[in-house]
Amino acid sequence: MADRIGFDASELSYVATALSRAAAVAPAEAAKVVTKGALNIKTGARRRVSGLAHAPAYPRSIDFDQVRVTTRGAQTEVGPNKDKRQGALGNILEFGTIKNAPIPHIAPEADLEQPRFEKAMEDLAVKALGL
Repeated sequence: MADRIGFDASELSYVATALSRAAAVAPAEAAKVVTKGALNIKTGARRRVSGLAHAPAYPRSIDFDQVRVTTRGAQTEVGPNKDKRQGALGNILEFGTIKNAPIPHIAPEADLEQPRFEKAMEDLAVKALGL
């Protein structure tokens, strides 16, 4: 007769419960983290390009879309709104032209926000899983 192997599924039940709880709260909480990150990028980018004599209205064109929660997570887009005054100048200001030097403002703010965003998402995961 073969040896019997025992299996204790109690820890699996704990993990399954923790994952279920996390799945219930994570999307809404992730949307809050994404919103805060987008707001930080918008505010910083506006600050970086404020005071331009040739584009005084441009900073106010920088905003972000309403955060959407999808099966892939929470998401939004941050940048100049081309429907707002001087919003169409975004690519010209960020990347420059043959006659105008770039004034990077969106990308540097996104780079600054990345570690804060990653930390906030990590904290969210730990909290949601009850660790």
